Amino acid sequence: MRALVWHGKEDIRCDTVSDPEIEAPRDAIIKVSSCAICGSDLHLFHNLIPAMLPGDIMGHESMGEVVEVGSGVGDSLKVGDRIVVPFTITCGACEQCRRGNFSVCERTNRRKDLAEKAFGHTTAGLFGYTHLTGGYPGGQAEYLRVPFADTTHVKVPDGLADEQVLFLSDILPTGWQAAAQCDIEPEDTVAVWGCGPVGQMAIRAAILLGARQVIAIDYLPERLGMAEAAGAIAINRGEESVVERLNELTGGKGPEKCIDAVGTESHVDLSLPDTIMDRGMQLLMPGSDRAHVLREIIYCCRPAGIVSVPGVYAGLADKIPLGAAMNKGLTFRMGQTHVRRWTDDLMRRIAEGEIDPSFVITHTVGLEDGPEMYRVFRDKQDSCIKVVLKP
Repeated sequence: MRALVWHGKEDIRCDTVSDPEIEAPRDAIIKVSSCAICGSDLHLFHNLIPAMLPGDIMGHESMGEVVEVGSGVGDSLKVGDRIVVPFTITCGACEQCRRGNFSVCERTNRRKDLAEKAFGHTTAGLFGYTHLTGGYPGGQAEYLRVPFADTTHVKVPDGLADEQVLFLSDILPTGWQAAAQCDIEPEDTVAVWGCGPVGQMAIRAAILLGARQVIAIDYLPERLGMAEAAGAIAINRGEESVVERLNELTGGKGPEKCIDAVGTESHVDLSLPDTIMDRGMQLLMPGSDRAHVLREIIYCCRPAGIVSVPGVYAGLADKIPLGAAMNKGLTFRMGQTHVRRWTDDLMRRIAEGEIDPSFVITHTVGLEDGPEMYRVFRDKQDSCIKVVLKP
């Protein structure tokens, strides 16, 4: 089969590799009909997160048709079913899964030893996301093996197009969780830093969950235009002061709820010394994250507010103003997404026409064009916001 394969920093190729096979009773194989490039794939593209090996298959946003099932899958799946594959692999039976904390499933990361040695913590197994999360082949390919398939799938009802449901694999529930964990109240202002795909979903989730006003912060006009189309107020950080504009919109008090939809690769702005410092720390290795956005959020968030962090951070960050966070009484909620906690409700909202996640797609190409689209997506060329690949 063809697949997008990691060969090193900024070196993704469309290679011919072996087809996946059933390896365990709870496995299934799907023929991938659609997959996507995610912003967190760029962390691997840039080699910011270690433990990718040459030959690893990329991708964690996939869907397709079941073509084979293992003996232990039971009645939950059958050949011919059309499914979305959550990026978090979940056993469904451990203590964390029973609590709905699917992203920290205790059983599916088959390289927990490596993750705990490297970082002192572990997550669930993730598709196509380094050997720290299990070393599972990803879904930017013609076929995908789904471990624990009886619990790691979302069935697609008849009548819904791939483009409507593909993002249930990651960015839609990620944006939804980002807003949901803000505990939004009717008078709240929600500010979202970063208007990439996750930020766009978080903006729409915050609006659907009843925020009085939603503010979108970015530096790319096309992203801000997409946010404004949903009803958000835009702040172009390249043209105006984020702090001053937020104070103007909130009577000087700051937003009650703040969402960091940027994470480790916040934009390096030569006019902001701490972003230059973060980049230097990355290059010299004392730090691994550019945390300018998180610092700004702590300073801007209203006292007793909530800071929600769906943006991926990789390891260590410097100069985080914990004193300000503590004395302002801020609550932090963060983590990889508990995808299956949200997908039943989100599927219903899609089927009823309340939300159509396909709005975020700007480019649809064949798998063979994937390597070039990694560069287009990274460089924000051609107004690229979200790339869908068709194997």
